[in-house]
Amino acid sequence: METIYDLIIIGSGSAGLSAGLYAGRAMLNTLIIEKKQIGGQIINTAEVINYPGVRKTSGSELMEVMHAQAKDFGVSFVTDEIKKVDFSGEVKRLISDKQEYLCRAVIIATGAQPRKLGFPGEKEYTGRGIAYCATCDGEFFTGLDIFVIGGGYAAAEEAIYLTRFGKHVTMIIREPDFTCAKSIADKVKAHPDITIHYHTEIKKASGDDLLREATFINNQTGEEFTYTASEEDQTFGIFVFAGYEPATALFKDHIDLDDYGYIPTDENMRTNIQGVFAAGDLRPKALRQIVTAVADGAIAATAAEQYVTQEKERLGIKEEKKVPPKSSETTSSAPSKAAAASPQKSENPLWPAELMEQVRGILNALNQDVTLVTIVNPQNEHSLELKNWLEVLPTLNSHIHLNSYEAGSNTAVEEQIGADQLPVVAFLDQNGTYTGVKFYGIPGGHEMNSFILALYNLAGPGQAMDDKTLNRIKAIDKPVKLNVCISLSCKFCPDVVAACQRIAILNPQVEASMMDIALFPHLKKEFKIMSVPAVIKNNDKLLFGSKTIDEILDFIEE
Repeated sequence: METIYDLIIIGSGSAGLSAGLYAGRAMLNTLIIEKKQIGGQIINTAEVINYPGVRKTSGSELMEVMHAQAKDFGVSFVTDEIKKVDFSGEVKRLISDKQEYLCRAVIIATGAQPRKLGFPGEKEYTGRGIAYCATCDGEFFTGLDIFVIGGGYAAAEEAIYLTRFGKHVTMIIREPDFTCAKSIADKVKAHPDITIHYHTEIKKASGDDLLREATFINNQTGEEFTYTASEEDQTFGIFVFAGYEPATALFKDHIDLDDYGYIPTDENMRTNIQGVFAAGDLRPKALRQIVTAVADGAIAATAAEQYVTQEKERLGIKEEKKVPPKSSETTSSAPSKAAAASPQKSENPLWPAELMEQVRGILNALNQDVTLVTIVNPQNEHSLELKNWLEVLPTLNSHIHLNSYEAGSNTAVEEQIGADQLPVVAFLDQNGTYTGVKFYGIPGGHEMNSFILALYNLAGPGQAMDDKTLNRIKAIDKPVKLNVCISLSCKFCPDVVAACQRIAILNPQVEASMMDIALFPHLKKEFKIMSVPAVIKNNDKLLFGSKTIDEILDFIEE
């Protein structure tokens, strides 16, 4: 019998997680579906200082706590992309390539995505000088001039953040002044390393293999000026923060949208369709901030609970009364940072005790042996650090084995896994066969996720995959080498690494390696990489940005 959820929330940003928390607390059987990473756009914000009750945090830390709170109240999560919806019946249908989800109520919380301006050169130099995420890519522009396009909150905040890296930051604002709060605008205006051009827009960007030049125009006088990278610098950066556009195309013709693609609702977040609610930045409203998104989510979940209760009463559906989780309005059972730093100590400082227990729980799903092979050079401190990091894994699950060899002591193994650089760890299957999965670097930070997923996909049940995608993977009949260049601070990189390595696990023609570009800067220089994630195919073609497994397959098939 198919599960009919009380409520499905599409999207796991601020609004979606808030809705999940309130729905779970109301004891609704709730599922949150997210196609990429939990947390939405806010996880790219380096500093959050205007969320009530939290003096200072990062976007990713705040979303981690909200995610934990929702799970505390029994909310389920799944990674999937909804491709079709049917809101016409009493039971709503959400359809992906993998399966169909059924529910009595839906909250749409898909948020908004960065708006691209469409100026000449924007597409051509994305990843080679033009970027959209300061947290992910700011470090690539260390010592270079940086231009920030936009005058809103995100642009102001990221301009200040980018002064950590850039030689100088120039803001290009088309309006006569900032459009964000005066407090943050005044902070930017007073910054000694920031210059501001008002009434100004970017006209075009140009160059060769890297961004070399940009032309700007004053929209009042028509006067133009051109910036050209110096011979010493060779290139520069342009970060675009020109607002967002609602991610609502999926719902066109199913619910009412306004002329700009936003979803109109009443004060209780109801759309024009019974049982369908909307929350967050995809609604037309005056202020788009975390605090307004979480308020929307709370209101939407409360209204959805009332709707679902009425529907069940109307249909005569009686269910066993659930026992509410032990929690309260004022107390979260999510561990605090102080709790995480409790007196418990791990023998390995790279593995906090709490992290070890979390990973152990995931690895319990492994049902086959996997061997990790690492090559160590005593003169290479990173290879020694990687070895120390890896030594914990066999203690967490008996299916995991570790073979460590000093460089040059077993050339046959080095040749088998293609250990041409250090640090490196390669994955062998239960038969001792190299799988094509490698990590060049210590998979800490966000890349812990991709490493654990590689173990799960190789030696466990693996992530679900639709037949169409699986058949595309199996159809690859020529050798393909994918090097995924990442930064440990990038939230988008693990998804791309995991997708490439999933393909490698399923097809022996494919090799997929994570490359920590901080440890291998020659890749940045050789391939002119100024943004991550960047996938290098067969040491030739490049693909930049967050991509799905099907988009990566498109790239492989080119």
